Amino acid sequence: MKIVVCIKQVPDSDKVTIDRATNRLNRAGVPAIINPFDENALEVALRLKDAVPGSTVTVVSMGPPQAEAAIREALSRGATDGVLVSGREFGGADTWATGYTLALAIRRLGPVDLVLFGKQATDGDTAQVGPGIAHHLGLPVLTYAQSVEVAPGGNALKVVRATEEGYEEWEIDLPCALTVVKEAGELRIGSLKSKMAAKKAQIPVWGVAELEPNPDFIGLKGSPTRVTKVFAPPVKSNRVRLDGAPAEQAEKLVEILQNRHLV
Repeated sequence: MKIVVCIKQVPDSDKVTIDRATNRLNRAGVPAIINPFDENALEVALRLKDAVPGSTVTVVSMGPPQAEAAIREALSRGATDGVLVSGREFGGADTWATGYTLALAIRRLGPVDLVLFGKQATDGDTAQVGPGIAHHLGLPVLTYAQSVEVAPGGNALKVVRATEEGYEEWEIDLPCALTVVKEAGELRIGSLKSKMAAKKAQIPVWGVAELEPNPDFIGLKGSPTRVTKVFAPPVKSNRVRLDGAPAEQAEKLVEILQNRHLV
């Protein structure tokens, strides 16, 4: 089984701030990590790799040169190989342009059986890139996968999908794409051997020369959406102060609740 996992290097969410001048995340001096939900997707891929002999797991990331660190981290946890998509031309991409670009990279890898994503990135929280890539690739997609295993025969997957109402059980034919939730499992710790190999691994960097994208579909120019403003909504309070003796406060509280049709 040939598996691709898309990962993103994101700022540590505990230390991130907003640049009010540009309406973008202020990444300067903030530690970068693999998007936590992408770690869950990688663990699903590694379990399938363990279950199906001969399987490979390729991680693909799009970002600046320092995003190579995220790929090496994934290799240290058990991924087979990785590719970094990088270039100034890709900068400022929204979710549509990002999905288009990453789909080109996945196509360049050749036919794949499964493409996995975290359910969303912690820096954008749109949950759009995974389904968007699946659309560009023409693959069926299931979102919010909590449990994934190979169906009898090996040509399909049995997926338990989390919903707001509970859970759904699906069987989906390969090739396909899945987005993965936290409950799918915590990413394993890498072995010393895999960590040493990850440090020495050659990670190819693909830019516009390798992917040959339509220049109107990449980067800021190819992004149909723009972030025009980032702000915290004003805090609204309907707090009412109740004075007097406890019995009087209780009467006032009942009256307020009745006026608001809450009782």
